[in-house]
Amino acid sequence: MFSAKDVKDLREKTGAGMLDCKKALEASEGNMDKAIDWLREKGIAKAAKKESRIAAEGITVGASNENEAILFEVNCETDFVTKNEKFNELVKELRDSLMSASCKTQEEANETKLADGKTVAERIVEEISTIGEKISFRRFQRLFKNDDETFGIYSHMGGRITSIVVVKGIKDKNIARDISRDVAMQVCAMNPVGLNRDSIPAEMVNHEKEVIKAEIKNDPKNASKSEEILDKMSTGRLSKFYKENCLVEQDFIKDPSMTVEQFVKNNGGEVVSMVRIAVGEGIEKRSDDFAEEVMKQING
Repeated sequence: MFSAKDVKDLREKTGAGMLDCKKALEASEGNMDKAIDWLREKGIAKAAKKESRIAAEGITVGASNENEAILFEVNCETDFVTKNEKFNELVKELRDSLMSASCKTQEEANETKLADGKTVAERIVEEISTIGEKISFRRFQRLFKNDDETFGIYSHMGGRITSIVVVKGIKDKNIARDISRDVAMQVCAMNPVGLNRDSIPAEMVNHEKEVIKAEIKNDPKNASKSEEILDKMSTGRLSKFYKENCLVEQDFIKDPSMTVEQFVKNNGGEVVSMVRIAVGEGIEKRSDDFAEEVMKQING
């Protein structure tokens, strides 16, 4: 009915994936034109053409029920789309469906069925066709807690940054909720690398030690100082590094007279875990020359 070459040709013409091209040719009994129409009708061809674009804007979302929480990111190409009603409806639909589902990984989340029977992955393709920008369901994770623990969720700048923390030991649920939310706010604002010293990557600590040693030895003021004093200086500077990068050692933003650890401990609790995501982190954003882009349009 159709060959592997037909699948390859259809893929080159539409930019759709190999599996989608195969399905399209099967549905159209090998007719290339009908297969192209099939892909267009499904929104796949149009969506596939946008796959090379960079989607570095978007929103991060956190939600929780009794003992589970989810955190995910949906990206788009422009900040304008994040204010689009259809885009926000999509985000809410994903939040509600993923929260009630049992998926734990990104792959499982993509295959999660929505209320209308479509998978998350299928809905994303559908919305690309409707909204007209590349949309990416970029990352997802599910978190768990025990009964004596509390989730704290905080979103900053309209969802550009979202953090979730787990605090344990505070018996009053209302107080626990307020305390954990304040800690989540701290995570959003101060972007700690890790919860405590043990959670800071060893390579990061070792690199910092080397930089500190080099700085101290290269300073002429330290030329006459003993190794013992230089070691103490190194320890002091490394402590400052930990204070800046460990959540529990940071000054609490609402009351800098105490650390985050002291703030939570004063209320009978302990911070167990933290996670923070920001829109577009790790994505290399395109920085096209505007004049060059205009010329492409004129000549294109």
